[in-house]
Amino acid sequence: MTLPSPAPTEIPVLRELVASAKCVLFDFDGPVARLFAGYPAADVAGVLKRQLIDWGLKAPDAPDVDDPLRVLRDSMGLGRDRELEELLTKHELKAVKSAIPTAYADKLVRLLSAKGSSVAVTTNNSPLVAERYLDGRGLRECFGSHIHGRTGDPGLMKPDPSCLIRALRSTETTPAECLMIGDSADDFIAAHKVGVTFLGYGRDAEKMANLYDAGASHVVSSLEDVCRAVSDG
Repeated sequence: MTLPSPAPTEIPVLRELVASAKCVLFDFDGPVARLFAGYPAADVAGVLKRQLIDWGLKAPDAPDVDDPLRVLRDSMGLGRDRELEELLTKHELKAVKSAIPTAYADKLVRLLSAKGSSVAVTTNNSPLVAERYLDGRGLRECFGSHIHGRTGDPGLMKPDPSCLIRALRSTETTPAECLMIGDSADDFIAAHKVGVTFLGYGRDAEKMANLYDAGASHVVSSLEDVCRAVSDG
């Protein structure tokens, strides 16, 4: 039996969410772009695991670990955190050359900026990667200095809310004045920890269901609906 697809949040609700947000925080990989579209994340995860082995360290042994961010997190405390993080950054910068824009993301960022809302990036990817991508799309001026990503301490990646807290400080906004758009349970948890309203972006039924299962109350399958909500507001 085929289960029905999860229902996306309706436009009137989205209109209320964006109208009450002085600042919108975007996760990067997913809501803004598909970073590993041309350079698979599994390949990058393999690079990291082989490097750990070359260092004489035990790589994460779960056969399904094809997420380089998870490899980095699972390898914390082995003594090479910063070097492994720098290696990941190097390969993220390679991946960004073939990243694919998320449909309607550019339009949404420009609509929000035109209406006077602040926008910021809150990501587990390197901030250098987000900056390079946004420069290439002509969106950097919309975000200014409000790009907050992974630091040299993998323990501060989401679900830790460190990057959100830094975004709140840089935009001089309170949690109640912000809306975060993210595509993972870690995004939702980080937003929930600091009291930021969360809007999930799931590009297919499975990803939408995962966000609802994580606790998200509001989820969309396309940013086109969010663009409509901003335009109608």
